[in-house]
Amino acid sequence: MKRKYLALALAGIMTLSMTACGGKDASTTEPANDDAAVADDTADTSSDAEAPAASGDAVTIQIGFENSISEPIGQALEKWQQLVEEKGDGSLKIELYPDSQLGSKNELIDGMTLGEPYMTLADGAFYADYGVPDFGIVFGPFLFDDWDQCWTLIESDWYADMCSQLESKGLKIVSSNWKYGERHTLTTKPVAAVEDLSGLKIRVPGNQIQSVGFDVLGATSTGMDLGDVYTALQQGTIDGAENPLATLYGRKLHEVAKNLILDGHVLNFTTWVMSADLFNSLTPEQQELLVSTGEEAGFFNNGLVDESNEEYLQMMKDEGVTVVEPTDEVMEGFREKAQAFYEKGSTFGWSDGLYDTVRAAMGAQ
Repeated sequence: MKRKYLALALAGIMTLSMTACGGKDASTTEPANDDAAVADDTADTSSDAEAPAASGDAVTIQIGFENSISEPIGQALEKWQQLVEEKGDGSLKIELYPDSQLGSKNELIDGMTLGEPYMTLADGAFYADYGVPDFGIVFGPFLFDDWDQCWTLIESDWYADMCSQLESKGLKIVSSNWKYGERHTLTTKPVAAVEDLSGLKIRVPGNQIQSVGFDVLGATSTGMDLGDVYTALQQGTIDGAENPLATLYGRKLHEVAKNLILDGHVLNFTTWVMSADLFNSLTPEQQELLVSTGEEAGFFNNGLVDESNEEYLQMMKDEGVTVVEPTDEVMEGFREKAQAFYEKGSTFGWSDGLYDTVRAAMGAQ
């Protein structure tokens, strides 16, 4: 009832505008302050905490996410929470709910469109399913050659237009400069080349872009919540899953799938999204605080991701995972197979020439 009251209250609040899509170039110098525990169930969720900014009481943003708090992204969220507390005046608070405690990504995004006080991490593939089809291309297989192209893209006019279109659907991107990581493939059966994916059931997040992205590689994609993957691998319902090393290890998936190929099929930058109505109900000072600290926490996150990759990889090897580091020839086979994805623009409802438009916007030669 409290959340329904919030959604109704927000509808009558005069909106304020502020650009928060993207942020500074994520390759710049990070600030000097450069899945295990769970959030405190006793955190204040009273009606005072959830009241809109206009009441003069503190606004609480509930960040729900699939990952463990022990992963780099969980640690960076704790940093964000700390920065809001330290740099704010107490009128804005962040509460963290790891391990899908608030529900699945789709459930949270659906709630946001009704004004619920949620924030979650999501990517272009999900935004395509929420009414901005062109946004989905950023999750296409082997689109980016390196991370610099990602950061160039989020500063482009094309990306700003995608954010604006999404906001018209009721969803506000607060920050885009967060590395989620290079997504690799963990399987119960050995995979040494793209041909070995043929017929394997690979778990992907529940969206069309990632499903088709794996289907074109020869696998059979299976949409599934991340929290269900361990059991599905254990029972043989699926043959593999894909994610960055931190998530694969953090969810302990390597315990039930012992083959890893470092294909890096997606360079996954992620975004933090919330209700546009809720964002617009905040004061300009609260909006600036949320955006600036989110960007700072993003730089912190990116450092953690870079530092942890080798550590996670070594731990997986030590715990019995067979790791394939594909040759350039093998990777070329993956890329050639993936090109069929970009020929399916009509399937996704893409604008004409989208692939070329985005490659130009990211500065690709």
